[in-house]
Amino acid sequence: MKNPNVKFLKKGLLIVLGFGICLVVLVCIGIWDFLSAIWLMLPAYITNSSAAFFGGKTPIDRGIFWGKNRLLGDGKTYEGLLKGVSCGFGFGIFQHLFLCEYVKIQMPSFGPFPFFLVSLFCLSAGTMLGDMLGSFIKRRLGLKRGAPFPLLDQLDFVGGAWLLLFLFAGDWFIEVFSLDMIIAVILITPPLHLLTNYIGFKIGKKRVPW
Repeated sequence: MKNPNVKFLKKGLLIVLGFGICLVVLVCIGIWDFLSAIWLMLPAYITNSSAAFFGGKTPIDRGIFWGKNRLLGDGKTYEGLLKGVSCGFGFGIFQHLFLCEYVKIQMPSFGPFPFFLVSLFCLSAGTMLGDMLGSFIKRRLGLKRGAPFPLLDQLDFVGGAWLLLFLFAGDWFIEVFSLDMIIAVILITPPLHLLTNYIGFKIGKKRVPW
């Protein structure tokens, strides 16, 4: 029988570690780059969380197997894909047109009109691409749905978003995402991802807390 105190201690240590990483990043790169990194990645974060929150019933791989394992698994659905991309893309438009253009919040721009639509679509669609690629890799390694794969689980969607940005909005990506901001995103995304997934698990929207 597992000791509940040990389980609680592990959760507490993970939370402290996550906040510690964020604090170190904040001190090293400064408050502006820290906030800018989160601001620019919000469409991707919203996409990733929304896909898990809304879920769906129609698997993208249509139940196809590659060898002994599914191509992607039941966790990747058309409904989750469409709703995730829509939420992330829509939130990005809200950031750009309302918060930046109307409210005049001094944060990095997603680009001039109509180019910002391309960068936002790359962020949201790339997030889902990276998430599916992560599932594809896990299935090829024989890992079942929900099995943990540290760092891949937390950063696959970031890689997908950056890949599409580099391919279709490369000039903007290179101009806006400095090396400090890239490092910041890589360091702060895992604890943020774990925190949101744990919340999703507690409210019944995630099968596992990672």
